[in-house]
Amino acid sequence: MNSLSSIYCFKSTKKNILTLGTFDGVHLGHKSILDIMKKATKNGLYESIVLTFFPHPRMVLQQDSSIKLLNTIDEKANLLEKFGIDNLIIHPFDTIFSNLSAEEFVKEILVDKLNIHKIIIGHDHRFGKNRTADINDLIAFGKKYNFEVEQIGAKEVDEIAISSTKIRKSLLDGDIKRANQYLGYNYFISGKVIEGKKIGRTIGFPTANIEIIEDYKLLPKNGVYIVSSKIKNNLYYGMMNIGNNPTLGENVQSIEVHFFNLDENIYQENLQISFLEHIREEHKFDSITELKSQLENDKSFSTDYIQKLK
Repeated sequence: MNSLSSIYCFKSTKKNILTLGTFDGVHLGHKSILDIMKKATKNGLYESIVLTFFPHPRMVLQQDSSIKLLNTIDEKANLLEKFGIDNLIIHPFDTIFSNLSAEEFVKEILVDKLNIHKIIIGHDHRFGKNRTADINDLIAFGKKYNFEVEQIGAKEVDEIAISSTKIRKSLLDGDIKRANQYLGYNYFISGKVIEGKKIGRTIGFPTANIEIIEDYKLLPKNGVYIVSSKIKNNLYYGMMNIGNNPTLGENVQSIEVHFFNLDENIYQENLQISFLEHIREEHKFDSITELKSQLENDKSFSTDYIQKLK
């Protein structure tokens, strides 16, 4: 996959088939569009282009927006590459770009720069300054500038249309099963193992403290989760706590994972950790002894859950 940081870096002598959007989560709704685009380019006559943007438009247009994203830039690129896309363009989104009229965007970007033969797009896509243009405008532009428009209807799971917004809400509610169902894969975070206060090891539950650099990455709600991670080519399961460690009197959010059957030094390792299930809310216990007892119960629940997966 050819990955580019700007529309203006793109060069191709072929006609191209394009889809565009934020693609946050690269979920099952996106998969429908990407699968169609892959089939449309399999004859080799056209190249495929995914055009997406960073920062997320809401970060620019609503500067007080607290939106968190399902994927970091690298995570999104890795997910999209699995679909066999020829070209991924992650274009900087700014106020100048947002002020392009719908027709300026179509003529100057899609037609003149990206040389599109066809655009494949979701039924509810809106574009241009203030997002005033819709699918009907795009079809009209297609006739004017000689490109095809293929419209994709709403993808549904359990009669609820999939969207990044619904997935974010599921994660913030701790509903990992529903989020994973919408995504079509297990939600994950990526981060580096850093040194913590090493309190967990004193009660038999050593933890890996995870540092995520990208502050825009969405974390599920505070609580305890069953997780998995591939570490040095081996799959390990464990339980993760996201929260403030109230029993220990702390007040800063941390991400800590106790991996089962892991006896290796993994400090400074970069891990991708997938969420399998939400166990419980984070609680403040009256003593370290009560906390340890609860962790034993959590581990028992987790190991039973994992055995059912095998």
